[in-house]
Amino acid sequence: MEYRYIGRSGLRVTPICLGTMTFGSTTTKEEAFKIMDKAYDRGINFFDTAELYPVPPKADTTGITEEIVGEWLKTKPRDSVILATKVAGAASGWFVPPIRHGLTAIDSFHIKRAVEQSLKKLQTDYIDLYQMHWPDTVVPVEESMKAFDELVREGKVRYVGTSNDSAYGLTKANEVSKYNNLARFESIQNNFSLLNPRFHDELANVCRRENISLLPYSPMAGGVLSGKYNGGFYPEDSRFGIYMKNKSKRVQAMADRFVNDKTLEATRRYMKLADEYGVSPVTLAVAYSMHFDFIASTIIGARVLSQLDDSFAAFDFKIDNELMKKIEEIQKDILYPMG
Repeated sequence: MEYRYIGRSGLRVTPICLGTMTFGSTTTKEEAFKIMDKAYDRGINFFDTAELYPVPPKADTTGITEEIVGEWLKTKPRDSVILATKVAGAASGWFVPPIRHGLTAIDSFHIKRAVEQSLKKLQTDYIDLYQMHWPDTVVPVEESMKAFDELVREGKVRYVGTSNDSAYGLTKANEVSKYNNLARFESIQNNFSLLNPRFHDELANVCRRENISLLPYSPMAGGVLSGKYNGGFYPEDSRFGIYMKNKSKRVQAMADRFVNDKTLEATRRYMKLADEYGVSPVTLAVAYSMHFDFIASTIIGARVLSQLDDSFAAFDFKIDNELMKKIEEIQKDILYPMG
């Protein structure tokens, strides 16, 4: 198994990380245990969750995923697992999280409140990588970084990272940390896939120059790159089939962003390309999200056990220069299909 370091940290992780956001909603606890066991047995040592999970977030289900992961974690040697979780982002952001009565902020109070709850649910005394789920547009970043630093000094958290952040946000936070001798963000967890290569625009440059690692999520673009939406309908049990029935306009907008004419046409071309190389489109998509030097580990997800095999096949499939040129031609023809 190949290992990569996250940023300048001592976290040595596998190139694939298992995401858990469906555990407790569309994935039962029993199936989640099977999925985590299979990933662990395959050699994967990196697992990612969040206090807000499972998705879609609901007040009566938040925290269930961490509880499931914590229960499973007790069956393994703790030091054999690199565990990541997240504090819910600010209610001043892109949506109001149904946690702590919708009053969340990335301030000292909420960061410390959240980490104590996560440690309890995960049944552990430390978190390897603690991440800000999305930025706070109101609370000064100095307060946020000081609070994260205190968790590191207390030994409750080993390293910190950000998520759904911008080049400015990541750089600003780490400059504040640098000049105040605080723990910095070693990672950024953003959406990145064949259908959403925007990270290349500027954030990749920041990561390379500052030795910060991207932990890309949604390498399958929410399952779209598997081709299951290319049949002219939304499968009943699919994520976006379910999202389209959700009354939330934000959730419906997310479905439209992932499943539209441009994403489906690009997916059709990627499916053809995968067939040309004799691999599953899932394998192609995951291999792409593992390919670049600024990436430490790509976060895959699975609702059921059988979905893991094509993702794991990406360990043995490498993208050469010829294939990358073909991918870039598609990305040039259909520019930013997810907007």
